[in-house]
Amino acid sequence: MDPDPLLSRATRYTTLAGGTEAVAELEIKRSRFLAVVRRAGTEAEARALVDELRRGFHDARHHCSAFVLGPDRDVQRSSDDGEPAGTAGIPMLEALVLRRTGTDPRGADLTDLSDVSAVVVRWFGGTLLGAGGLVRAYSEAVSQALDDARLVSRQRQRLYRLPASHADAGRIENELRAAGTTVLETTYAAAGAEIGLALPDDETAVAAAHSRVAALTSGAGALRPDGVDWVDSPAVPRA
Repeated sequence: MDPDPLLSRATRYTTLAGGTEAVAELEIKRSRFLAVVRRAGTEAEARALVDELRRGFHDARHHCSAFVLGPDRDVQRSSDDGEPAGTAGIPMLEALVLRRTGTDPRGADLTDLSDVSAVVVRWFGGTLLGAGGLVRAYSEAVSQALDDARLVSRQRQRLYRLPASHADAGRIENELRAAGTTVLETTYAAAGAEIGLALPDDETAVAAAHSRVAALTSGAGALRPDGVDWVDSPAVPRA
């Protein structure tokens, strides 16, 4: 279940696109490191990735993990899974928490990656890497996986429903999309259609949407509030 958007200090954060994962593999002194990063909205989902890879790669010596959850990134966990303390889980967690995801309006780096779980599976190659070598290997494995990750901006948005006739729904939906409005599902019933919209949690954006709808419907259409929720944008616009 997504966190209550009204209880969060953040209005947006970055995560992996739903249904995707990022993978990287390193070999250092014959030790093999396989990193998998996947979206996770709960601790159960984050830990499920660990269990999945432990079953899938049961011949590996270590299945180290780290995850960051929530719009405010207030849930952070890591595990060394038998590696020397502080040489695996914490470097992996830092690779997630410190990941640059874009820039803010002032040009400063953004580091707001969340709702992600990372696991690095290690097959020992027979040569000890030392604490410094392990830290670099685990951190680099996660960083390389993130280099290929497909990220999205997850924004707190106000949801609305817009009633329309069957004949007008397609046109209105297309014109709203063309204007940059996030259009969700459109439902059809005998009495007519309803277009779902997601608007930034901002009074100016909402006022502009009301005006746009009025113009598209010659004043006949009216947005109906339908709550507040987190909505994925197609791509991170701040990178």
